[in-house]
Amino acid sequence: MAVEVSFCVVNTELRELLLSGLDAIAGEQATLPFASEVIVLDNASTDGSAGAARRHPAVTEVLQREQRRGWSENVTTVLQRARGRYCMLLNEDAELHPGAVAALHAALAADARAAVASTKLFRPDGTWQPSAWRFPSPWTAFVTALWLHRRLVVQSRGTKTRRVDWAQSCAILIRRPAAEEVGWWDASFFVYSDEVDFQRRLADAGWHTLYVPAAEATHHEQLSTGAIPERRIVEFSRNRDRYMRKHHSAFAAWLVRVMTAWTYAVRAVLAVGAPGHNPRRYWRHVTATLFPSRGEGVREAAYEYNRGGRHL
Repeated sequence: MAVEVSFCVVNTELRELLLSGLDAIAGEQATLPFASEVIVLDNASTDGSAGAARRHPAVTEVLQREQRRGWSENVTTVLQRARGRYCMLLNEDAELHPGAVAALHAALAADARAAVASTKLFRPDGTWQPSAWRFPSPWTAFVTALWLHRRLVVQSRGTKTRRVDWAQSCAILIRRPAAEEVGWWDASFFVYSDEVDFQRRLADAGWHTLYVPAAEATHHEQLSTGAIPERRIVEFSRNRDRYMRKHHSAFAAWLVRVMTAWTYAVRAVLAVGAPGHNPRRYWRHVTATLFPSRGEGVREAAYEYNRGGRHL
């Protein structure tokens, strides 16, 4: 039987969350009326993730990296390996809710030019989190600096399926031929802004992204919350700038740097004395935003890890 949906999971050192996510995938597979497969790409983990994935009854295949690679390169590898018409791309820290895949599949099947269908995301405590936005531009940076982003930039709202510019890639269903048409993920984005670039290239080619609130998932956000390491801040800033230069201009990138730095500076001031907020972290965002070419990011951390430093 031909595979309709390939579950594609990329994991780095998050064994327990990976297993929880695979359990949720198994639950989804049991309800689907078509054939599916589960491919896990393990990004040189040392916590036994690859072995645990191989032993999980839902998993069809495990691709194991011997050295750390970037998220974009890993996504391309696993999507190219997939046999399904559709690929359910998942972070290892994303957990599907019952019925999510069926809702996403129905949305793409009903819209021939939809290349991506995205879930409604929740934090582990059950609170809703934004998951779809307008494409980055000087305009979105400007309205964000005015604190109007929730109204004018965030698009993941409402109870009906709707078109959006781009969606967070932790739990999305992809029409595989569309991904192939635009050349998969751009590996120059080691991590961060990669899914924005991918969906922008899809839009330029006449495809679009859907937000499907009937499909839900929990995102544990282990890599993006709490005490964010400086290298992640540097990587996030440099790839935001890379995106602006690729899809806009050097001047537009400069405008975005200035307005985004202002936004973080205001947050740094407001964070002083505020419980649960770290003004130093916000200020590091300011300096990394203004000077994205300075400092070492996640890419350099991966190189160090591969040389034997093991700090990523």
